[in-house]
Amino acid sequence: MTKAKRQMMEDIKLIDLVIELLDARVPFSSRNPDIDEIAGSKSRLILLNKADLADPGKTDEWVEKFEKDGLSVCKINSRDAKDMKQINQMVEKVCAAKFERDRKRGIRNRPVRAMVVGIPNVGKSTFINSYARKAATKTGNKPGVTKGKQWIRLSNTLELLDTPGILWPKFEDQTVGLHLAMIGSIKDEIVNTEELSLELITLLQEQYPGMLQEYYGYPDIDPAYPGKEEVAVLEAIAKVRGCIAKGGETDYQKAANQVLENFRNGKIGRITLESPEAEA
Repeated sequence: MTKAKRQMMEDIKLIDLVIELLDARVPFSSRNPDIDEIAGSKSRLILLNKADLADPGKTDEWVEKFEKDGLSVCKINSRDAKDMKQINQMVEKVCAAKFERDRKRGIRNRPVRAMVVGIPNVGKSTFINSYARKAATKTGNKPGVTKGKQWIRLSNTLELLDTPGILWPKFEDQTVGLHLAMIGSIKDEIVNTEELSLELITLLQEQYPGMLQEYYGYPDIDPAYPGKEEVAVLEAIAKVRGCIAKGGETDYQKAANQVLENFRNGKIGRITLESPEAEA
C-alpha cells in the first residue's frame, strides 16, 4: 500500500484529472482520505459506482451532498454502457479550465490525462473496460487484481491511468472497516465472516426491516432470543437454505457466506448502509 501510494504521488505530476470511484452502498467508508493528499489541487470527478445495487433515494442524497461540497459527481453502473456515455460530458465539464489554458497557449488536441483511483474491489478495472469498450485491464471479483501501472488510451482526447486499489493504514472508526469488509474490499480470508454476517444482519434489520425475511422466506423469529435476534435470523436462514453440517448441526458458516454473497450481488435488495446525515 505504501509503495502504491508513493508511485501515485509521483504519477500525479502527469495528471490533469483524478477520477475517484466510490461504492454507492458505502460512499463514506469507501472514500480513501489519502486521495485528497495525493490529488492536491487537481480537478476531481467522483463516480458513485455500483449504483444499481444501492438504495436510489440514498444515492441521490449522496450526490446532493458531494455537489454541495463543490465536487463533480455522477452515479453509475460500470457494467452498463449507457451510464458510460455521461462520463465524457462530465470530463469535458470538469476539465473546461484545462482546455481553455491549452487554447490560450496554442496547444491543440492534447489529451486529458486522468488517474483512476479507488479502494480495492470498487470496480475500477470494470469501469475502464466498459469505458474503453474492450478488455483494457484485468478484472476480478477479488480485491487486489490490478497490480501495476497501466496507461489506457481511449481516444485522441482522453488517456486513463489505472492504479492499484489502496486502503489507508488505520481505520479511525471500526464501522468503516466493517462496511468495507461487508462489500468485499477487505479479503474474507482475514475476517471472521460469521461475525461479519451477524453485523450485517443487525444493520439490515435496523435500516431495512423485513427485507431479509421477504427475500429468504423464513418464518417469524421466536421472541425467545432477546438481544440476539441476528443469531436467530441467521439460524432461520440456514434452515430455509438447507445449510446443515454433518450430524444434522446448523452450518452457520455456510449460511453466513450466503448472506454476505447475496448482499454483495444485490439479490437481497438495493441497499445503502450509509447516509450523509448519519456520517456528518
